[in-house]
Amino acid sequence: MSFRPQTTPNVLQDVCDTSNDLHKLLPSAIAQSKASFAESTPTLVAVSKFQKHGDQTQQALEEGSSIFAPTSSKNVTPSLSKNNYQKFCYRHNPEVKRTTRVDEDKMRQIQNSLEKLPIREQEAISNVWSLFSAAPSHHRTLMLQGLLTQCCFPQLSMLSEEVSSLIKIDFITALPSELSLKILCYLDCASLCNAAQVSTKWKKLADDDRVWHHMCEQHIDKKCPQCGWGLPLMLLKRAREMPTAPSAAATVVTPPASGSEAEQETTVTKKRKNNSGKAEPATDIDMVASSSSNSQQQAVRKTRPWKIVYSERYKVERNWRKGIYKAKEFQGHEDGVTCIQFDDQFLMTGSYDKTVKIWNVNTGELLRTLEGHNGGIKALVFDDQKLITGGLDSTIKVWNHHTGQCISTYRGHAESVLSVDFHNKTIVSGSADHTVKVWHVETRTCYSLRGHTEWVTCVKIHPKSNTIFSASDDSTVRMWDMSTNQCIRIFGGFKDNGHIGQVQCVIPLTIKDALVEDEKEGFEEDTASISEDAETGTNDENSEEDLNNKILDDPNYPTHLLTSSLDNTIKVWDVKTGKCIRTQFGHIEGVWSIAADTFRIVSGAHDRLIKVWDLQSGKCMHTFGGNSAPISCVALGDSRFVSGLENGRVKMYCFDDV
Repeated sequence: MSFRPQTTPNVLQDVCDTSNDLHKLLPSAIAQSKASFAESTPTLVAVSKFQKHGDQTQQALEEGSSIFAPTSSKNVTPSLSKNNYQKFCYRHNPEVKRTTRVDEDKMRQIQNSLEKLPIREQEAISNVWSLFSAAPSHHRTLMLQGLLTQCCFPQLSMLSEEVSSLIKIDFITALPSELSLKILCYLDCASLCNAAQVSTKWKKLADDDRVWHHMCEQHIDKKCPQCGWGLPLMLLKRAREMPTAPSAAATVVTPPASGSEAEQETTVTKKRKNNSGKAEPATDIDMVASSSSNSQQQAVRKTRPWKIVYSERYKVERNWRKGIYKAKEFQGHEDGVTCIQFDDQFLMTGSYDKTVKIWNVNTGELLRTLEGHNGGIKALVFDDQKLITGGLDSTIKVWNHHTGQCISTYRGHAESVLSVDFHNKTIVSGSADHTVKVWHVETRTCYSLRGHTEWVTCVKIHPKSNTIFSASDDSTVRMWDMSTNQCIRIFGGFKDNGHIGQVQCVIPLTIKDALVEDEKEGFEEDTASISEDAETGTNDENSEEDLNNKILDDPNYPTHLLTSSLDNTIKVWDVKTGKCIRTQFGHIEGVWSIAADTFRIVSGAHDRLIKVWDLQSGKCMHTFGGNSAPISCVALGDSRFVSGLENGRVKMYCFDDV
């Protein structure tokens, strides 16, 4: 016969009022069963044939040939297959030790509660459990459905509370390790650290190198789209942590091909980047390292887990965000500091006192003072081999900063040299004579780029696009093609929301993340449309503009420009359109210098304040005051930045040695 739960009022009343009449609701055959709950733990065994319920149930129980055969777990030892998850459900899998232990504790509590009941009720309840335990899965479902229809609300509430804890599955342990690792790759740093504290198995998986290698790929030198965090690259810091042997001087990270090994820091000679983003040629030490024997290279090879690589960068980024730093001060100049640059070993500063000073970044020791200019040093840039300076005496000098020897001097500007930059064998300089000069060292030729109407205060080379960007006191920034020496775009003017003061600094950037832009106001759009209607350009000019747009679609070109001006603002420009997309306010006096990387902008101004801005949102994160003089120059690295003051002091803010 089919199982049909009784829902008459009399039966429900009996169930709700008392449990003493429980045996009256059971078939007489079940009441006479000799199975005991105290002697056996319910265990499901397979049966060969299905028989009908009804009058045959009592006979089957008496003869011991029932389809429902409860047996003791003491007498049955299940043979485990290679994959127990195919034979057992999750809760009854012998390999799931935590679930088995929890069940044993719960059954012990139930047994204690059962023993407090009269013997007759114990026997009845035990028989019900035994019958349910031996039933096939679909029979169990029918039994539970019937019981649920007869449960009162308090009983349903108790079931909900019990079931909510029982249905929790340790899926990380149950799933194959490959799937578990894939799931863990979706967690953030804090969640991974919490997961490692769950159990030994979870810790082993959460600390796996493949998981943290994925974390590093997702965060280092770029912002994660999910959590919004990005971590500094810190190549120079890793090089500093290598052994002091000569072959360890040049180090780069070689990610494992499979993604499952630790970070490899090998003695492979490659180009590094200094704090200004410039590629640096290999040094003499690098060449020594590359020519050393394989045995020597193997001896200095250093392998670190990706979790440690991520951890040290996470600490630095956290200090940046919270404004936790340690300050160092370098004193030695007798006049204002005008230019500054540093890497992992050297800090170089130029001053109005006509000298360039070279400092040890870590110890603060003054290593060397370079003298040779007849006027103040207004600009400098260096790599591992050479230092190039521009002075108020209208000359450009090239130095070997390891020996202090002046290698060559370039003369050609009619007035002071205010800015210099170089790439490979090409030097670019900006001067107070309103010109930009391009010096080709190998061919000994010099080209003058004319177009600015005031002092050229800053020049930058963008090697990938073979272009030059120049900023000027005429409130504009110009983009030059180095192959043709022609100006291909001008950034500035009222229509493009340009600067209204002298532009002091320009930085080309390639930004992949979406930037927060200023909202366009109605009158600006109207003004732009009026200006466009008033233009009387020829067809040749339009075709030239179309050609420029096609050139700027090249991915080698920078996507944005960053400029600072004495109008107290910092502006972000779209290179493709030539328009200013964001203006950052905060300084109350002119911004003399800015520096930027993938995540932030550092600005120094005449108001004696240094501000750190978020590059993506444009919000001011921190303001560093307490300076004794206006800030004339700043430089930025992965874990620190440096400022030069007009009273000759140099201050370094370190976020990694806290």
